[in-house]
Amino acid sequence: MPITLPQIDDRRYRELLEEALARIPVHTPEWTNFNRSDPGVTIVEIFAFLTESLLYRASLIPERNRKKFLKLLGIGLRPPAAARGLVQVHDNKGTLAVQILDPESRLTANQISFHTTRGLEVLPVEGRLYVKRSVEGTLEVLQYYKDLYSTFRVAAPPIEPKLYEAQPFPSANRESVALSETVDRALWLALFARESDDLNGARDAIGGRVLTLGFVPVLVDAAQVLAPGIRFGAELRDVFIVEAPRIDSALLLPSDRVPRYRALRTQTDADILSIPGVLDVVLPPKEELHLWEDVDPLEGGTDEFPPSLDDPKLNSRLISWLRIRPAASADVRLKWAGINCVPIEQRLRVFSEVLADGTGEPDQRVQLAVAPVVPGSVRITSRNSNGQTRDWREIDDLLKAGPEVVTSDSGMPAGSDPYVFLLNAESGEVRFGDGVRGARPRPGVALRATYDHSLGAAGNVGVEQVKKIVEAGFEDYSAQNPVPTWGGADAETVEEGEKQISWRLKHRDRAVTAEDFESIALRTPGVSIARVEVLPNFHPDLPENLPGDVPGVVTLMVIPMQDPDQPDAPRPDRLFLSTICEYLDARRLITTEIFVRGPIYRGIWVSIGIKSESGRNEAHVRDAVKKAIARFLAPTPERREERAGAQQRSGAPPALPEDARIMVGKQQIGDGNRGWPLRKPVIGLELTAVAGRVPGVEFVQEALVAAGDEEDRGQPIRMKGLELPRLLGVSVTVGAATPLDQLRGTSVVPEEPARGPRVVQIPAIPEVCR
Repeated sequence: MPITLPQIDDRRYRELLEEALARIPVHTPEWTNFNRSDPGVTIVEIFAFLTESLLYRASLIPERNRKKFLKLLGIGLRPPAAARGLVQVHDNKGTLAVQILDPESRLTANQISFHTTRGLEVLPVEGRLYVKRSVEGTLEVLQYYKDLYSTFRVAAPPIEPKLYEAQPFPSANRESVALSETVDRALWLALFARESDDLNGARDAIGGRVLTLGFVPVLVDAAQVLAPGIRFGAELRDVFIVEAPRIDSALLLPSDRVPRYRALRTQTDADILSIPGVLDVVLPPKEELHLWEDVDPLEGGTDEFPPSLDDPKLNSRLISWLRIRPAASADVRLKWAGINCVPIEQRLRVFSEVLADGTGEPDQRVQLAVAPVVPGSVRITSRNSNGQTRDWREIDDLLKAGPEVVTSDSGMPAGSDPYVFLLNAESGEVRFGDGVRGARPRPGVALRATYDHSLGAAGNVGVEQVKKIVEAGFEDYSAQNPVPTWGGADAETVEEGEKQISWRLKHRDRAVTAEDFESIALRTPGVSIARVEVLPNFHPDLPENLPGDVPGVVTLMVIPMQDPDQPDAPRPDRLFLSTICEYLDARRLITTEIFVRGPIYRGIWVSIGIKSESGRNEAHVRDAVKKAIARFLAPTPERREERAGAQQRSGAPPALPEDARIMVGKQQIGDGNRGWPLRKPVIGLELTAVAGRVPGVEFVQEALVAAGDEEDRGQPIRMKGLELPRLLGVSVTVGAATPLDQLRGTSVVPEEPARGPRVVQIPAIPEVCR
C-alpha cells in the first residue's frame, strides 16, 4: 500500500477569513460592524492571507530537508561529467623550434575553457597521410602493366599486377577508410618540411623527437567487453606498428632491391580503436630520417615502397615516410588521423581558493565557492603559523582514514594516512575527520583549495570549435578538434535523485541482478539511452544460445536516444558504449563478464493491400497504415521518441509520463512497452491485424512480409540473439499488395567493393595529367 503524505492544513483564504469573522462575536461582542470597509476587517483579511501562505509552506518539504534526507540515506546526487575531446595543434609561427605544450594548458571554444590532459611536443613539420586504394583495370590495362613490369625483379615468378591509387587521408569529403580494404593494410605518413623551412634544418629539428599521432576510429557497429577481473581500459592493446625505412649510410637499397623497415618505439594511454586518442612515436635520429636514393622509376610505389607522389614540389620537401599498420588482424576503420594531437577535457580551474581556517573541532566542514566540482580534482593544502604546509588528499570513506595519534588500541596500522577529506562533488562541501578517523585541521591553520569546475553538457561542442590556445608562447599557434567533444553531462537535480531512491536502496550502486544492471546503466552520465535490455547468462558471440546458457556472462543491449545517420534504427557508437562501460566497471562484480552491444537490425520488407471504407480519403488511410506498421516494428516506443524530439526542439527538461512508475535517465524501469521485444518473430498475421485496426480500413486484402532478399513464404521471420526488425520499405495499396521484388527495386542496396588478386602493388598511371 503506498504511503499517503499527510496534508498539514488544507484551509484556504476564504475559509480562514470566514472562521475569523465568526469568532468576533464570541471574543469581542462590542464589535458589531463586519463590513469590508471596516479597518478591523481589513486587518483580519491581511492575516488570513498571511496564514494561507504559511500553511502552504508548512505543507511542503523544503529543498533543504529533501537534500538532507538524501544525504542521510547515503544517496549522493550525480556530479557533472566533464566533456572530453581531441585537438590538433598547428604551428603558424614558422620557426624550426620544437614548442612544448604543458599538461593542463588552457584552450577555448568561444567562452568555454578546455585543458589538455597531457603534454605535447609540437613538431615544426607538415604531416600528410595516404592510403593505397585499389583500382580496377580492364584486361587490356592489366596486360599493359604486365608488359611494362616484365623485367621487375627478373628472378621472381611472373607478376600479377594489383593496381592502386595513392589517396590522401582524410579525404576532402571526410570519407572513412578501412585498412583491410587497402592493398597493403597500411596507412602511410609523409613528413614534409614546411615551404618556408630548409629540408635539412627540419630533419635536424625533429630527429629523435616524439611525434604524437591522433586517431579517430569509426564509431559505428561497435561492441565493448568488460572482462572478469580486469578494469575497463586497464590492458591497452598494441594497436599499431609504426615503421620507418631502414637506411644505411650510403642511402642505398639492399642488394635484392626489397626495402626494409624497422619498428619504432610507441606508447599510448587509450584504446584508440574504441575512442579518439593519441599514439606517441619516437622518431629515428636525424641521420636515419632519410629515404633511399637509388630507387628506379619503375620501382617507386611498388609493393613495399611508399606511395609515389606526382607533385615535384612535395617530393622536394619530403623528409621521410612512416608506415602505420595494424598490430593484429583486426579490421581497423579510421575516420580521421593527424599529427601533433593532444586529448583535452572541459574544465575551469579554480586556483588556491581561501577556505575557512581550521578550528580543531571534529567533523569540520568547509564550502567551496564554485559547485559542483569535478570529482578527483580537489587539492587542499594547509599552512600553520610556522609556515609549514601539508597536503590533504580526497578519500571515499572517512572510516578508512587513520587516527591523528596512532596508539596500540587504535585498530589502524601506522601507515594509514590521517590527512584526508571527504568531498561532496555535487554541493562542493568538504568534510574532515574527527581525530579518530581522519585528522582535524588545527585552530588557526589556513586552508586553501585548488579544484576544477565543469560546465557539464555545455562542454559538448561541435567540430573545429576549439580553436585558441591561451598559453604564453603559443600566440601564433592554433588548434582545432576534428570530432565533436563528447561525454559532458550536467549534475543530477534533487528531483532526479529522489526518483532513484527505491532502486538505489535495492542495488546500493552495485550491479547484481538484471534490474540493477538496467537501473545503473540508464543512470550513466553523458549519454541519452532510449532502451536497455539485460540478458543474464547470455553470450552474444556464441551461436544459437539463449539467456541462461552461459553462466557468469551478462549482455547489455543498448539503443541511443538519437542517431542522425539512422534515425529509424538508432545504433550506438564506440564513445557511447565506452562511456557506459566506464560507469558500469566500478559497479559490477569483478567476476562478471559483461558484453555491451547495440542491436543487430534485420531488414524487413512489408507490402499490404487494403480495402478502405467508403467516404474515407485513401491517401490518409494508406499513410496511417504505414505509420501503424512502423510503430509496431519500432525498436523504441514512439511516444518516447516523440517526447525526445519535442524536448530537443524546445530545450525543455524531460517531463514525467503519466504512466511512469519510475524513470531512470529517460527510460521507464519496469515498463514492458519498450519497443519490439527481443527474440519475438515477425508474423505476417500480426501485421495484418495491426493494419486492420487502423481507422478507415474496412479489411486487409493481402499482406506480404519478407526479410532481406527472401520471398514471402508465409512463415514467421525468426529473430535471434540481439536481432531487431528494421523496416526497409513498406508499401500500402488499395487492392492487391505490391510484389516484394517491385518494392525492393525502389531501394538502393550498396554494392560490395570488388576485390581482385593481390600479387604486386603497382601505382596506376592516371589517364589524364594533373
